[in-house]
Parts: sequence; C-alpha cells; structure tokens
Amino acid sequence: MSLMELRRVWGTRPLIGAAVGVLLQDESGRVLLQRRGDDGLWSEPGGALEPGEDFLTGARRELLEETGLTCPTLRLLPLPGGLQSGPELYHRYPHGDELYIVGMRAHGTLPAEALNGAQPDDSGETLELRWFALDDLPMLSNNANRQSMSLLRSWAGLPPLPLHPTPPPPPPGNFLLDLRKVIGHRPWFAPGANVLVTDEAGRILLLRCGHTGRWTLPGGNLEPGESFAETAARELLEETGLTAARLDPLEMFAGPEYRFTSPNGDVVDYVSVLYRAHSVTGTLTPQPGEVLEVGWFGVDELPDDADLSGALIQANLRYWKKLRSQPNS
Repeated sequence: MSLMELRRVWGTRPLIGAAVGVLLQDESGRVLLQRRGDDGLWSEPGGALEPGEDFLTGARRELLEETGLTCPTLRLLPLPGGLQSGPELYHRYPHGDELYIVGMRAHGTLPAEALNGAQPDDSGETLELRWFALDDLPMLSNNANRQSMSLLRSWAGLPPLPLHPTPPPPPPGNFLLDLRKVIGHRPWFAPGANVLVTDEAGRILLLRCGHTGRWTLPGGNLEPGESFAETAARELLEETGLTAARLDPLEMFAGPEYRFTSPNGDVVDYVSVLYRAHSVTGTLTPQPGEVLEVGWFGVDELPDDADLSGALIQANLRYWKKLRSQPNS
C-alpha cells in the first residue's frame, strides 16, 4: 500500500513518516537547498523511505530524484545529531495531511560547480536548486529543515534557528494497532527503540515476549509525536518497571535485513534506535501479558538465535557483544 492509497482511507490524521534528509555542502560551507513544489519554500533534499529501504540508500535515491546529483562522500551522520524525531517535527502539508517526521540525516560535500549538472526529475517536487550561506538562509519549509540547518550552523559556530510552534501530539494510544486495521498485514515501517540494561555483573536483561514466546530487549514502537528517546524510556518503564537516569543512543538499525513477520502475519520494517541505559533504578516488574519472564544473561549465556525475536534483536545483541569487547565499555 502506498502512502497515497493509505491517505484515502486514513484521511489527514497524523502519520509517522520514516524519512531521510540530505545535507550537502560545497567547498565554502554553503548548503544546497531545493525550493519545494508543494509550498514554494526551501528545504534540504530528502523524503520518505520506501519499504525495505535503509537510510543511506534512501538518501542517495532522494538526492538523485530531486536534484539529478550523486555524492560519493554521502554518509549518515552519527547519533545523536543524525537522528530526527520528536513533537517539534510535526508538519502539516498544504492539502491538510499531517505527519510526524522521524529518521536520519545524511551529509556529504560537492564542489559548487556540481550544481551546473543538476537535473531534477519531472515530478514537480523541486522548483529550484541553490547554494546558500548558513548565515543567509531563505524561508524554510518546516522544523525538520530548521533543525538540520541548526546542526550545520553549530559546526560553523552560529546560533540555532528558532523552531515554529507545533500543536500538542495526539493522546497516547496504540498507533500501529490502529494503522493495522487499515493496512492489514502489508509491510509498513515501525519506528521504535530498544534498550540495553546490564547489571553489576555485566549481564544483559532480556524479556520473553508474550506475543512471540521469544527473547527480546525492552523496547517498542513510537507513538505520533514521540522521540526515539521518549519511546525508549516509556517502554523500559512499562515492560520492566525500571527507570534510567540517562539513555545514550548507540546505533540506528534499519533496512531490508530487519523486516519481521509477526505470528499473526503482520509484516514490519523496523527502524529502531538502540539505547544504553545508565544508573537504572526501580524494582524489576514484568508487564503482565506482554512479558512472560525475564532473565539476566552473560555474553556466553545468550539464547540461540532461533530463540530470539528476529534479526533486529540478534543484531542488537551482536552490537552489545562488540561493545563489551571495547576498552572502557
């Protein structure tokens, strides 16, 4: 199901859009912006991921479609600066559709003269392309663009741009469950977060999931207007009764290798940030129904891959084992 098809039945209500922004700078530090066809304002190139797509592939595709350019140095920015999420990233399009943007930013450099070969596609998304100095930016389309420009400005020693006010997010619910009533089992992005919690012996906390019967990490899916970090904190508390004084983002996991089919047939493309919990307090209390049991596992005691809840959790635990092998980890 395409986004356009979904909108016909979902209406203009808020959706969560997994998207990537492309920040290109020339040799003098100017940033490449496009004048958009929908509102006539300016933004960095970028857009929504396609099903099964990872962020860097999406960044390269969007850049080519919207500018006709390729960038050999294009890379995803490290966390946390590369992340996009939160209530301030609400956007209402001219036709009324509402969206909360979540995802990543990519960055690369091109010589200024590369713009001479720019050739956007014929979709009408790009009306004009131009290099802009970071201290002389045009009217930007939305807060995601303002945050991106503020990140570049911080590298240049410039102050951040003010964000436009946004409406309060919808009340908490179960966004993905409501969405499934419309899209059925079709593949869909599920942005979310998982959390590494370790004890004094260096063992990791795993939960046996009530839906799959397999072991997983504390974590879950974003609600509209929630940041990745807020999701991590909420899910940790709901599923375990624990609270972390600090949650550090470690890595984004997204792409075709993290597609998961749940026992009921729903196909999920995970877009998940792995966090590490620090100074954890509270009494470990499994969430009734959602968590069948809890366990602390050493690095040589982890369940077999077949007993883990899919490729995402397997990759999360490989990352943890690699992290443990590093000095001062």
